[in-house]
Amino acid sequence: MDLYMTDKRHRETFHTDKNNYEYTTVTHDENKVRIYTLKNGLKVFLAQNFDAPRIQTFIPVRTGSNNDPADNTGLAHYLEHMMFKGTSKIGTRDWEKEKILLDQISELYEQHKAEPDPEKKKEIYKKIDEISQEASQYAIANEYDKIISSLGASGTNAHTWFDETVYKNNIPNNELEKWLKVEKERFSEIVLRLFHTELESVYEEFNRAQDNDTRLVSYELMSALFPTHPNGQQTTLGRPEHLKNPSMKAIHKYFDEYYVPNNYAMVLVGDLDFEETIQLVDEYFGAIPYKELPKKTPIIEKPLTEIVKRTVKSPTTPRVQLAWRTDSYGTREAMLADIMVNILSNRGEAGLLDLNINQTQKMLWAQAFSVGLKQYGYFSIVAVPKETQTLDEAKDMVLEQLELVKKGEFPDWMLPAIINDFKLQRMKGLETAEGLATNLYDTYIRNRTWEQELNEMDEYEAFTKEDIIKFANEFFKDNYVVVNKEKGVNDKLVRVENPGITPVKINRDAQSDFLQQILSEKTEDIQSEFIDYQKEITTDRIKDKKLSFVKNKYNDVAQVHFIFPFGSDHDRDLGVSTQILQYLGTEKFSPEDLKKEFFKIGVSNDFKTTQDQLLISLSGLEENIEKGIDLLQHWMYEVKPDQKIYKQFVDTVLENREAVKKDKNRIMTALTNYTKLGAFSRFTDIISKEELQNSRVEVFADRMKKLFKFPYEIFYYGKDLESFKGYIGKYVENESFSIPEPKKYPEPETTGNVYFTGYDMVQMEMSKIGRGNNVNTADFGKINVFNEYFGRGLSSIVFQEIRESKSLAYSAYVSYAANAELGHPDYVTTYIGTQPDKLQIAVDTMNDLMNELPEVSIQFENARNAALKQIASTRITRTNIFFNTLKLKKLGISHDFRKDIYQQIQGMKFEDIKQFYQTSIKPLRFNTAIIGKKENLNMEAVHQMGTFKEVTLEEIFGY
Repeated sequence: MDLYMTDKRHRETFHTDKNNYEYTTVTHDENKVRIYTLKNGLKVFLAQNFDAPRIQTFIPVRTGSNNDPADNTGLAHYLEHMMFKGTSKIGTRDWEKEKILLDQISELYEQHKAEPDPEKKKEIYKKIDEISQEASQYAIANEYDKIISSLGASGTNAHTWFDETVYKNNIPNNELEKWLKVEKERFSEIVLRLFHTELESVYEEFNRAQDNDTRLVSYELMSALFPTHPNGQQTTLGRPEHLKNPSMKAIHKYFDEYYVPNNYAMVLVGDLDFEETIQLVDEYFGAIPYKELPKKTPIIEKPLTEIVKRTVKSPTTPRVQLAWRTDSYGTREAMLADIMVNILSNRGEAGLLDLNINQTQKMLWAQAFSVGLKQYGYFSIVAVPKETQTLDEAKDMVLEQLELVKKGEFPDWMLPAIINDFKLQRMKGLETAEGLATNLYDTYIRNRTWEQELNEMDEYEAFTKEDIIKFANEFFKDNYVVVNKEKGVNDKLVRVENPGITPVKINRDAQSDFLQQILSEKTEDIQSEFIDYQKEITTDRIKDKKLSFVKNKYNDVAQVHFIFPFGSDHDRDLGVSTQILQYLGTEKFSPEDLKKEFFKIGVSNDFKTTQDQLLISLSGLEENIEKGIDLLQHWMYEVKPDQKIYKQFVDTVLENREAVKKDKNRIMTALTNYTKLGAFSRFTDIISKEELQNSRVEVFADRMKKLFKFPYEIFYYGKDLESFKGYIGKYVENESFSIPEPKKYPEPETTGNVYFTGYDMVQMEMSKIGRGNNVNTADFGKINVFNEYFGRGLSSIVFQEIRESKSLAYSAYVSYAANAELGHPDYVTTYIGTQPDKLQIAVDTMNDLMNELPEVSIQFENARNAALKQIASTRITRTNIFFNTLKLKKLGISHDFRKDIYQQIQGMKFEDIKQFYQTSIKPLRFNTAIIGKKENLNMEAVHQMGTFKEVTLEEIFGY
């Protein structure tokens, strides 16, 4: 017996299953995770979750951008993209012929990389383009995605970070063996086909990152924090000069070195049988040979002994970010830094930054967070000052909060409350298949054991207030990095010319032998299960209120929701009133004390206002829900108006409005809404500056005081309905107010207008919006298959043509969105984000595709079957059971409508989709939204799209 282990609650234990496979479990693990290690070193994490007959799969590889060669940064990320291109069996029509040409291309890239003369480089690139053309006649684009979607998979994706590359799929459990067959093929070899078009897509991703100033600040921060370690010296996307000079040989070498079974894991969580699953994994992956990993010399950073300052400029609102380097994830120092984060910012609830800065509106916003990596990590604070404050003042204000911790000036109840919150968040996180699977792959990537992960809570619990104070005094010195993000022109943007790629063939109709074999292997279908809402939801009445109940079968967390059937359409200022409430207290509690009281009992509150509903929700341990309701109603009935706080609130709102008008993503959203709905809509009809400034706080506070006198219904999600019914009555009063009439907003026709807003950015983004017919639930099956087949996803026609064939954009889609409410129109949206010099070709390509729906019968069948498999293997669980009924009600439906959609799709032919396209999509006229630098606009092309109008930020935001 290992004596050291006996003082730990969770201990690793060893077992052998009925087929003699050895595995470990951890005592008191409620999820009963089994961890197997195959003879070749492959770790297999298995856990059961019976929410749906599906399995969440992750294949985490213990390598990322930190292992990129110094002269080939971005390689790990680019390799991740190429893992979707197939193998010598997947994605090829004739491997023997294709291989000869790919080898030639590989040699040309080596010449291209070595050639110093820019003109000669261009000549070599032309040759690469030429041979790539020839090679593409043998390639079948996106065949991996076609295979995976034919299984009914969803969430197909991957990501690369410092020390990880993770491949993701959620699959029906009856397709596990086929999935393993495909992944075994994918992880056995890599073929770099359609290489130069994908390279352009990666470059577009790099351009998107240049337009994302969170990344720009992060790059500066990491570079200063880690002056020698790859954490700070190599970005995941890589350097532009490396992206433009890739080496196919280097990618093959990297794959051969790091994509070996002793360096990746298989994480499977869902409706699975342990013994059968490990046998299947071994059958497909057990034969891939073990291989020693390259020897790495650890890079040790010297301690930071001074304040390191950096500056970044971009068009957005100024902010400052500070960071201190920490030890690696799971170390004592990293754990103490994590607690420290929560003393400052515990999910916006009751941390020192939350209460002393955000709640009192001393600054626009401040937040602390920590990042734990495989080697090192960091503790960080971001602060957004008001317009009248400098970045240095913002920095000093957050440093003052650290001084309070050093002096021990935080309440004694806070540490236990933080630990309880950690436990609650973990409980919520591990209850879903995806949540548990994510935690397992994280544990693997960080070289930790599941036993360490489960014992972590007890370790956190052992820390005392004295430990925190001691840590704060030793850790927080003048040993940090500060990045000032100023408003200005980013002079570090890299603008790259379009290399001129000849569109490659994508052979949509072709299928490899491998795909044909997968399609011919029949698996027993999963029987679809449709929910009987009447049976699953218990209803009752409490006074004049309807009460609905769904049982929580998973844990002790409960939720209560008060659902008011009116929203901002009925009362424009309802949302503002709920926001002001957050800053007001009562006679008994100050606003800060209210936050503390909620946090002490571990109950979170949430107010959500939409156009036709106000939802007030409480969530926490079931035993504390009544205390939460009592506190909520005390707050709302007894709210104390305070004109001084209100004035601060107005200043903050107005400053935030200005900040939003500098944010590219928020501008694009506003421009898209303007393009869709015109100058007057619920997005522009907001309370004006003058109204805000001239109003009395009582107007808004009174709305909150009266709220529970309006009609509403209650939804309770928990275990003990009888106990809830025993006390909820005393918190309910009969209604004495009726619902106001909603305001009607126009939904104008889209008539071919082009709206443009200027922004200093590398890319151009364009969205077209067409108003369709009023929603018709009989079309839902067609919409589902149309989106899958034509417009969204990796194997859709649009993605293949715009990204795979012509490499015109990193992101492009067409989406048909059905309206959520009867009597209102559907909308069709197209989107492209790309370099300005590619926009015209991208638009032309999209127009060609939209003019005549391409018919690819193989792809249609694949999309249809994928939609059926996804419906058959999806289950409606938890709070969705109730909230789905509210959504369906707006469509005049009271049963599980997936049953009708399933039947619509079952008998569907391509002709049905074509007919739907001809009548519901082709006749539409579109308005267009464009954001970018005006000097990059091709005005001739723009005028062909329709009547051009440059719109101001005031017009699109309504202020």
